[in-house]
Amino acid sequence: MLVTCVHVVVKSEHIEDFKKASILNHQQSVHETGNRRFDVLQSKDDPTCFLLYEAYESTEAAAAHKMTDHYLNWRETVAEWMAEPRKAVGYQSVAPE
Repeated sequence: MLVTCVHVVVKSEHIEDFKKASILNHQQSVHETGNRRFDVLQSKDDPTCFLLYEAYESTEAAAAHKMTDHYLNWRETVAEWMAEPRKAVGYQSVAPE
């Protein structure tokens, strides 16, 4: 299983817009072939900080996600709302296998 944690800092005036767009992306991503989990998390300490937790069965499934209309729409929609470029960190699952 391949996991990607995407760290996003959003401009404060766009927090609610970002949440709505990300929830829509989540709702469609969880139905993708190979998707194991897709969470949208918001920091309790700083409401401008978000973490997208994406788990896919394979590298191919994760790559396919980035070709979907809903992802491409999300990426374009939220681009101007970010206070800084998003940062993706990839992980390989140790447990569960």
